[in-house]
Amino acid sequence: MSDGDDVLTVTMNPAVDHTISLDEPLEAGGVARTDDAQFDAGGKGINVSQYLTALDVDAPATGFLGGSFGLMIREALDDDGVAHDFVEITGRTRLNTTILSPDGEYKINHDGPLVGGDDVDTLVERVRERSPSRLVIAGSLPRGVDVDAVDRLARAGPWETAVDMGGSFLQRLDADYLVCKPNREELGTATGRDVGTIEDCAAAARVLRERGFRYVLASLGPDGGLLVSEAEALYAPALPVDVVDTVGAGDAMLSGFLAGLVRGEPQASALRTAIVVAARVVSVPGTRVPSFDDVVADRETVEVRSV
Repeated sequence: MSDGDDVLTVTMNPAVDHTISLDEPLEAGGVARTDDAQFDAGGKGINVSQYLTALDVDAPATGFLGGSFGLMIREALDDDGVAHDFVEITGRTRLNTTILSPDGEYKINHDGPLVGGDDVDTLVERVRERSPSRLVIAGSLPRGVDVDAVDRLARAGPWETAVDMGGSFLQRLDADYLVCKPNREELGTATGRDVGTIEDCAAAARVLRERGFRYVLASLGPDGGLLVSEAEALYAPALPVDVVDTVGAGDAMLSGFLAGLVRGEPQASALRTAIVVAARVVSVPGTRVPSFDDVVADRETVEVRSV
C-alpha cells in the first residue's frame, strides 16, 4: 500500500449533470416550463469522490476538464469540500441532462471532448504523483482515448484498481483489478450470459471475475446488489425507499463497498454498506449528496444471503 490518498478517482469524461423536474408529461411539439432545475458536478468517478468524501474517506478526484463546464465542476467540488487535481484540456467538458417527468425519466448525454495522447500521459503522471492506495476508474471514455488507457493506469503503480465501465469495455480489459461494478445489463454484455434471475447474475459474475477481478460487485437496480469473490457469492435485496432519481445509484453502491474495504469490513458488511449508501442516493434528485448519518445502524437492516 502507498502513503497517498485512501482512494483516488479518475473520471476521463466528466459532465455537468443538469436535472430538470416537470409537473406535466412531455408532449411532442409542446413547450415544457419549469423553475425546478439543478446543476451538479457529474461523472461516475466524481460521484464516487463526492460520496466517499461524505463517508469520511479521503477520495480526491482527477481526470480531464476543460471549458466553462469544466470550471463549473471545479467550483462545485470546491463548494462541496471535495479535493480535486484534474488535467486541463483544450476541449469543452460535456453537459448531461436528465428530465424527471410524471411519465418517465429521460436522459440526454453528450459524447464529450476529444482528448489527446499527451493528455493521457499527463494523467498517468498525475496519478503516480498522488500515489493512492486504491484507484477508481469510472465512466465512459472521451473521444481519442481507448480502453488501453484504463489498463495503463491500473498498471502504473502498486495501487489496487476498481473499474466501473460498460460491459463491452469490461470484455477488453487485460490488467488485474480489485473490483468491477457492472449493472445487470453490463454484466450480461460482458459475459454473454443470461442475467434474468439472481442466480443467473451470480453465475455470470463468477465468469466475469475469472477475467482478472478479485471482486465483482453487480448493481441490480430494484433487486439490490450482488458481490462475488473467489470464496463466495453474496446477494442483498434493495432497501424499501421511495426512489426519486436513479442517477448515481451504481456509483453510490461502489462508494459504499469501497468505504467498507477502507475500514476493514468483511465482505458481507461491505455489501450491506453499499446497499444502504445506494438507497440514500436514489431518494434524492440528481447527484446531490444525501445525508449518510446512521449508515452503520441502517446496515444492520440489510439481509445478505449466499447464492
